[in-house]
Amino acid sequence: MSTPELVIAFYRRIWNEGNLDAATELLSADFSFRGSLGNEMRGREEFKNYVRSVRGALANYHCEILSCVAEGDQAFAKMRFSGSHVASLRGFEPTGKSVLWLGAALFRFVDSAIAELWVLGDLAGLDALLQSQAIGSRVSANRLHDGPPAPSL
Repeated sequence: MSTPELVIAFYRRIWNEGNLDAATELLSADFSFRGSLGNEMRGREEFKNYVRSVRGALANYHCEILSCVAEGDQAFAKMRFSGSHVASLRGFEPTGKSVLWLGAALFRFVDSAIAELWVLGDLAGLDALLQSQAIGSRVSANRLHDGPPAPSL
């Protein structure tokens, strides 16, 4: 089965390109969304605010559809999410480093629009990556302030 055009357009236009106007065309008026990084929300405007917050924290944010199956009014996609960590995310201060995590998305369609979407991401993996990057950034910053390590004799 091929990936439904609505799913492709959703990720390409809204998430990857940041075209929030596409939400009117692709999402139903009472669109229901539950994302890995936030609570369940209803409506296009709440969703657009969520997109702004994620794209604001992750420059060059990109969603890649790894595989997708569709049947009837539903589709299920295996996803890869990535970006550069440039603002606070999940309680971690920005590191400027690239982050990547996997997830899955379950879509439901009504009248040629996306009516509902549940996204489940590997937040434990993302948090572990952000934690390791935060520790690495602090170590690097301390080296800059402390000067080079003393030569060993």
